[in-house]
Amino acid sequence: MVLNLQFTVNGKPWSLDCEPADTLAEVLRNRLNLNGTKVSCEVEVCGACTVLVDNLPVSACTYLAYEARGKNLLTVEGLEKADGTLHPIQQAFIDEFAFQCGYCTPGMIMAAKSLLDENPKPTRDEIIHHMDGNICRCTGYVPIVAAVERAADMMSKESKK
Repeated sequence: MVLNLQFTVNGKPWSLDCEPADTLAEVLRNRLNLNGTKVSCEVEVCGACTVLVDNLPVSACTYLAYEARGKNLLTVEGLEKADGTLHPIQQAFIDEFAFQCGYCTPGMIMAAKSLLDENPKPTRDEIIHHMDGNICRCTGYVPIVAAVERAADMMSKESKK
């Protein structure tokens, strides 16, 4: 059985066929060539595959692609502005050296995006609590929390312009 999917990814409408058991991560990576979404644990534990579906974070490694029908998806590739300027969260991760191998970074950034969309001025404890579904084996969490705090500050200043 083949299912037809129609959804929007990073502002662009898509229509494609997939199998019922195809995960969203498989479709994003293998069909749409959006390889920023990483697959690591494949059991919804590490957060490396986090993408936003209708502004809510999901683990794309276990989220079935057909569940995204008619929805708006945002991947890390969709954060960069049209002129190539990085999103404040991406820039803050660079500024705070909150990445090392970069494998978990897209999922961390997308989790941070969902947090800051919902709560533009989170406390340190709120950041730690929200990000605890994302695992980093390389950097440690101090720079990641600092990056989210910096991003919140940058986004607050941008919104006041």
